[in-house]
Amino acid sequence: MLGKEAKIYADKGYQGIQKFFPNAKIPKKATKNRSLTEEEIIGNKLLAQKRITIEHINREIKIFRICKKIYRNKGKRGLLKVKLIASLYNHRLGF
Repeated sequence: MLGKEAKIYADKGYQGIQKFFPNAKIPKKATKNRSLTEEEIIGNKLLAQKRITIEHINREIKIFRICKKIYRNKGKRGLLKVKLIASLYNHRLGF
């Protein structure tokens, strides 16, 4: 589980996550009445650069169909299989 002090870089779909994780960072959204300032645009780009690494990892892990589709087998072995796939990926990276 994540603690309250965890650093989280989320996308715009996670509006309100700061209520649960004060250190969470999400991009600023423009409204129809207010456009983004230059500082907010630069901040959004810097946040996207930090998030892109984990997004690429998610894409590679989803190549294994068990991490992409709904797990329909009985029992609690689904989490074990996901952990094994993550271990294989970490091993490939040299961790």
